[in-house]
Amino acid sequence: MSYKNGKEVLPPKLLKELQKYIDGECIYIPKRNKERAGWGEINGSRQLIAKRNEEMYKLYHQGCSIEDLEKQYNLSAESIRKIVYQIRGKLKSVKL
Repeated sequence: MSYKNGKEVLPPKLLKELQKYIDGECIYIPKRNKERAGWGEINGSRQLIAKRNEEMYKLYHQGCSIEDLEKQYNLSAESIRKIVYQIRGKLKSVKL
């Protein structure tokens, strides 16, 4: 996200109107709903985490313990269980 000077991008009349509400402070203007990307879609974070979670599930399914996964992925046992159960549920629904 980059900052732009209101004088450079807004019509003078609109700038004066905005200054009535927020004078000299920063304001965030969100994108229109149809143009908004979901969390992690643009920078690839969502895909990286999905891949990590799948690897974690495979290791667990192959016999790796929750404790070992905790150390390897730096996550709590509860987080690992949630990931494993979530992926297991998705796989079951695909097989049905």
